[in-house]
Amino acid sequence: MRDHAEAGEEDEDVMNEHTKRVSDKLWSYCHLLRDDGLSYQDYLEQLTFLLFLKMADERAELTGEPNPIPEGYRWSDLSAPAMTGERLEIHYRRTLEYLGQTSGMLGLIFRKSQSKIQDPAKLRQLIVELIGKEQWLSLSADVKGDAYEALLERNAQDVKSGAGQYFTPRPLIDGIIDCVRPQPNETVCDPACGTGGFLLAAHESMKGTDLDRDQKKHLKYDALRGVELVDGVSRLCAMNLFLHGIGPEDDEHEPPIRTDDSLRNPPAEHYPVVVTNPPFGKKSSITVINEAGETDKQTISYNRPDFWTTTTNKQLNFVQHIKSLLTQNGRAAVVVPDNVLFEGGAGETVRRKLMHECDLHTILRLPTGIFYAQGVKANVIFFDRKPASETPWTKTVWIYDLRTNMHFTLKQNRMTRADLDEFVACYNPANRHDRRPLWTEDAPDGRWRAYTYDEIIARDKASLDIFWLRDESLEDSANLPDPDILASEIIEDLQSALEELLAISDDLAQTPGAREGGSSGTP
Repeated sequence: MRDHAEAGEEDEDVMNEHTKRVSDKLWSYCHLLRDDGLSYQDYLEQLTFLLFLKMADERAELTGEPNPIPEGYRWSDLSAPAMTGERLEIHYRRTLEYLGQTSGMLGLIFRKSQSKIQDPAKLRQLIVELIGKEQWLSLSADVKGDAYEALLERNAQDVKSGAGQYFTPRPLIDGIIDCVRPQPNETVCDPACGTGGFLLAAHESMKGTDLDRDQKKHLKYDALRGVELVDGVSRLCAMNLFLHGIGPEDDEHEPPIRTDDSLRNPPAEHYPVVVTNPPFGKKSSITVINEAGETDKQTISYNRPDFWTTTTNKQLNFVQHIKSLLTQNGRAAVVVPDNVLFEGGAGETVRRKLMHECDLHTILRLPTGIFYAQGVKANVIFFDRKPASETPWTKTVWIYDLRTNMHFTLKQNRMTRADLDEFVACYNPANRHDRRPLWTEDAPDGRWRAYTYDEIIARDKASLDIFWLRDESLEDSANLPDPDILASEIIEDLQSALEELLAISDDLAQTPGAREGGSSGTP
């Protein structure tokens, strides 16, 4: 007789195989439409519209409940045998336009939606062959949700689309959630939610406990809140959650995702848990079209009364915003680039204020080669918001260095959740006040050590960019990583430097008088 663990592993293998089959089937049609000029993201959006319509029909048929899609705009109308050629093309476009004006979850999914499929025959094939032949509601939430998430990851790998900035590696997300440990009665917020990775991992963590009826209701409708600036990404996030069984099917409950600029205003609501990876790029900017029809980028400063300092640095603004988002004693984990840890001026102000008003207790130095967006050197900062105090709340900052002498790539040596096991154990989520360093004078290769508040404040600009491990590749050429890894790291360094130069160039271009000499200030 097989034990439960063996049976569970077999069930998981079957589910993974089913997920892969569905994912591969959905992805195969993407290549068909690429010939018509559709990007991966365009295809994912069209897929999202059609899947939502099909599942709404299936649910109404299965449960007998009213279909949230108005008559004339349902899946049954779109997939009717008579719907072919130009008639189908026109009806599909009108359906998207109409549903884009609705409210609730429908409005979130279809807001500003457009038909991108130019060939009616291929649209018909997508409707009848791909979406129509599968009973999506009969698939478990894990299968259809994971299949959709796999498509999002494939989309993130498309360098040209820039979608990588909306996708955080799942092993990193899981490691962070294992440290923060959201509870079933809590609400988790991600103010830069991208395609929803942090929210899904938080949901998975919370549903793994024994829940009563009220907790299950809270988990479905109220436990997750996300904000995303970009309409198309917000749509993908909402669908990702919906396919995992999260969020309402009607207008009776508020959708878990909102399309907005998180930084625009002080938060109206506060949350006990905030986990996020704000978008890469240092400057907040908007594109403006002048009277001559020329486009230009203008830097945005957010002048908010709850911020410690006014800056155009998007990352520093997000750190300030997240502090404001938290309830008293609420906890946050935020992915930030290196410059947040060492930059002077506004950066120093934010670090000093953060350590005074919050307990900044942990920093994880992340390795390079783990993000789809290139040129990223990042960290995770963990802090708790505290009540007002004359003395700083931060007493000790524990730092784990997962960067020095660690070489990951997206293809041949991907980071896994197991690579974070030591860090999570050192973090000690059960009691983070009981920690032991791995670094001592006798163990100089230990990756985990503590620095006191006084030691950090005494550093130049109160810099938190701290490292102590010996870089083996600098001392011994025999220890150099493989050529492909080395090349990848060099590219990341160059792209990171280029980002800095472009930011400086943008600032110079906007300086009064910079254009008078006839130079645009841009390369």
